[in-house]
Amino acid sequence: MGVDELEVRLGSDADREWISRLRHEVYARELGQHPTNDAGRLSDELDEDNVYIVAAHRGRPAGFVSVTPPWVGRYSIDKYLRRAEHPALGDDAFEIRILTVDPDRRGMMTGKLLMYAALRWVMAHGGRILVALGRTELLPTYLRLGLTSTGTPVRSGAVTFELLTGEVADLAERTLRRYGPVLRDLEPGLRWRLEMPFLPATGGCEHGGTSIGALGRRFDTLHAHGDVVPADVLDAWFPPAPGAAAALAAHQDWITRTSPPAQAEGLIEEICTRRGLPAETVAAGAGSSDLIFCAFRGWLDASSRVLLVDPSYGEYAHVVERVIGCRADRFTLRRAEGWRIDPDRLGDALRERYDLVVLVNPNNPTGVHLDAGDLRQVLAAAPGGTRFWVDEAYVGYAGPGQSLEPYAATAGNTVVCTSMSKMYALSGLRAAYLTGPPRIAAELRRWSPPWAVSLPAQIAAVHALRDPGYYAGRWAQTAALRGELAAALAAIDQDAHVQESVANFVLLTLPRRGPGAARLVRRCRDQGVFLRDLSPMSPAFEGRTVRIAVRDAAANSPTAATVAAALHDPRNAV
Repeated sequence: MGVDELEVRLGSDADREWISRLRHEVYARELGQHPTNDAGRLSDELDEDNVYIVAAHRGRPAGFVSVTPPWVGRYSIDKYLRRAEHPALGDDAFEIRILTVDPDRRGMMTGKLLMYAALRWVMAHGGRILVALGRTELLPTYLRLGLTSTGTPVRSGAVTFELLTGEVADLAERTLRRYGPVLRDLEPGLRWRLEMPFLPATGGCEHGGTSIGALGRRFDTLHAHGDVVPADVLDAWFPPAPGAAAALAAHQDWITRTSPPAQAEGLIEEICTRRGLPAETVAAGAGSSDLIFCAFRGWLDASSRVLLVDPSYGEYAHVVERVIGCRADRFTLRRAEGWRIDPDRLGDALRERYDLVVLVNPNNPTGVHLDAGDLRQVLAAAPGGTRFWVDEAYVGYAGPGQSLEPYAATAGNTVVCTSMSKMYALSGLRAAYLTGPPRIAAELRRWSPPWAVSLPAQIAAVHALRDPGYYAGRWAQTAALRGELAAALAAIDQDAHVQESVANFVLLTLPRRGPGAARLVRRCRDQGVFLRDLSPMSPAFEGRTVRIAVRDAAANSPTAATVAAALHDPRNAV
């Protein structure tokens, strides 16, 4: 198929010379889009900000494609079109431009692979929308790849283009459906040098937690869990309450062979006693994902309108857009504002009247918390018919009085989802509950299958809820450890930015020079330290931010040392 010994990689400074010469040869001499020049080179003002993906065959240039990410703040298309007049040219679009193949390599899959590589790069950086100017004579090729013409022509020199656009998720799904077998056949002969895998994961939402893979797919090396630092997932660094651990250990033979209460009635009773909630306002589930899938698939359909915070927990976008297939708008958080949710700006956004608004508070992965009083005012002032889902997986870290569970039990428009995984060190057992109006809680209980929450989870959750003092102490320890980890990371590089969350993690944003997030994560993983690259979650992270979970002091120290070694690696200059 013409890809043997073909290498696909990010372009380097050394590639700029031949790229500019090939651009001149194709776009000036061959196509007449630009006038020729004596230097025999073409470049433009976006070259310093563009990402070039290049293909080389046996070390010789074969072609390239350029990606202009949204954080550059401008596009090549801006020279021809007014962005405000074209909805496709939103502020979060990725522009694919100047796909160019050496004449000797045309018709040999090079161009298609470069377009695929650009799509994979955009996917790995949280892209949702692609735009491009496609030459009219090549329009059938672009359409076969899944792009859609807007019907807007653009003239540049002797060349006519059309404005094309496409949703990244749809393009990826169509590409894998149509070309998946071909891509799998090509992979062995291709030298893929990009940071992301050649083929994307399929099926469910991509989560962190790749560190569990170090123990073997079938858990044959569980004894090695102490050899890795799982800072890529937000599981608690501390054990569950002593009473929970003791109850499980004392009766483990009986627990593993015994069916649980079908509707987790005892667990719900304990929740209501500890939280001061009426029993009819609570429904239990096997982790928050169980409740999300159950509730959203009952409430939403393809005609529903949903507002999601961006960046935020990726499971929500996956369920809304890929599982249910309804429209989701984004309430975009801004790095310059410390990722804060501005209550006034959120209130203004709610005038659009959404069927469901999803808020994670404290937010993950930004780690910023909106005060409960401010959030209650926003919810109370929302248009009638708007339902709110508030995810409080980390609310215990925000301090007492910050949960909206009492409000949700009486307000009528709010549901609070409370995971017991992270705050109570029960991630492996899967226990969560929902608080809301009695009608909604009853609905969720009716939609849930019997025995959804396992007996070990019910027993451990009940005993955990009975020991609030233990967890308050552990949460305070987590805050101290978080501060120490943040200080150690901040000392590594004065140009890197470290942001403490209110929860059990910190964000590290890398300087524009040096490695990006994907490379840092890969190099740390090679040393047994696993971090979370936030790039696929949102373009707001610009491919430069990693999330690092707080572990105990014995693990935090090597984490900071490994990050320092990776950032100061001499290979970064290559």
